[in-house]
Amino acid sequence: MRKNFGAKPLTYPQPVFIIATYGEDGTPDAMNAAWGGISESDEISLCLSAGHKTVKNIRERGAFTVSMATADHVAACDYVGLASGNNVPDKFARAGFHAVKSEFVDAPLIEELPVAVECRLKDYNPQTCILRGEIVNVSVDERVLGADGKVDVSKVAPIIFDPFNNDYLKVGEKVGNAFSDGRKLK
Repeated sequence: MRKNFGAKPLTYPQPVFIIATYGEDGTPDAMNAAWGGISESDEISLCLSAGHKTVKNIRERGAFTVSMATADHVAACDYVGLASGNNVPDKFARAGFHAVKSEFVDAPLIEELPVAVECRLKDYNPQTCILRGEIVNVSVDERVLGADGKVDVSKVAPIIFDPFNNDYLKVGEKVGNAFSDGRKLK
């Protein structure tokens, strides 16, 4: 037996993205966004309403970064989703975040969050709230790399949003090998 929940945006996983921009005066800003993902090999798409200060910044500057929220920074990542940059101009600093200028786009990297996608704005549709960015670079802090130079997910400790229960969940346990385990069924 199944239980029907209706037409709602309830899927697993929903990444917890922290979108960072610079305001018109150069002040860093960030927001929490769970509705988004990779839409092409060099493109990320996000559902962000036009009223966000972050969206205004992206449209003015033409650039943004998307960091993966981490278990170590749950409170700060949640805070930038609760506070509005329209009302709290220093919410980036209040979250305890420190900005590092991206080498590739006119947007800040968040020093505390080790994995970030650096993007140029492709387009934004205020009617659908879909914002698309061209992925220019992915930067990873060396502190989360393993001895082999690859990203160690256990060091990153990314989190996802559980929309069924309004929880954040830590990612990390390996359960299989992509593009390999299914071969057993051929």
